[in-house]
Amino acid sequence: MNNNTPIISVVIPVYNGAKTIKETVESVLQQTYQNFEIIVINDGSQDETLAVINNIQNQKIKLFSYSNAGLSASRNRGFARACGEFITFLDADDLWTKDKLEAQLEALQQNPQAAVAYSWTDHIDEDGKFLRPASYTSCNGNVYERILVGNFLACGSNTLIRTQALKQVGGFDESLNSAEDWDMWLRLAPYYEFVVVPRPQVLYRISPYSMSVNIFKMEAASLQVIERAYNQAPESLQYLKQESLGFLYKFLMSKALQDNVKKQRGLKAAKVFVNYLKQDLSLFKSSRLKISLLSKVITANFLPFYQTQVKW
Repeated sequence: MNNNTPIISVVIPVYNGAKTIKETVESVLQQTYQNFEIIVINDGSQDETLAVINNIQNQKIKLFSYSNAGLSASRNRGFARACGEFITFLDADDLWTKDKLEAQLEALQQNPQAAVAYSWTDHIDEDGKFLRPASYTSCNGNVYERILVGNFLACGSNTLIRTQALKQVGGFDESLNSAEDWDMWLRLAPYYEFVVVPRPQVLYRISPYSMSVNIFKMEAASLQVIERAYNQAPESLQYLKQESLGFLYKFLMSKALQDNVKKQRGLKAAKVFVNYLKQDLSLFKSSRLKISLLSKVITANFLPFYQTQVKW
């Protein structure tokens, strides 16, 4: 690797992201660590995305345009063009704090046995204002069992990965239209250690007009990921499958109860609950989770204009 080769490759897939892409790119350009390249993959945008990116004058930015193929394919296209020893992915509406790259790179340099660094995540709204913590989990080392239960990394904009490790496990699964990041962590975790930077550095943007629309798409993809993961998991971990389903449906219930259209919350929460019961055949077995989910459904249906605060 010559002196002009960037240490980190930042891959930003974007589809019709004109409203947010400038702020997202600037959150990278403002990083305290500066030896990186930005690979923007324009996934067939039909809005002003290209014009916005072209107006950002910085030699670190490399822009490539393709016909629309989806998030996983765009990440893979960026990965194929990456030069860095480390690689990270950032969705076109998410943001990083200024020290994200520096802190994660330091964590990997201090832990050469680890291949993945991650940070805590906060939710922000459409205007970039803080909403709530998303994930403040701190697991180091062998995280395979923990990531098998649920995606505590919260989003695909989180990790910094050794490029060689990503090459070994292959790219993102392009057949998945959701949960592709969880699938990737599940493929990395059996072979590589993870290390956490225990502070919020990833700002995951929530759009109230799109989050609930994707609930059942997320459900279908996540169930596919769970089934595949347990087909490959050792017999000693098969008992965790019901816990994985519980983790998934708690997440989906929280999404349903945050629906921007209040009168739809109850109906969507009820459907999530019914789908969970279909997955969990122990319907009549006592379960604190079932009782908790059912109470959320009842609250959302009988008090539809009550702003349900989901706490697990």
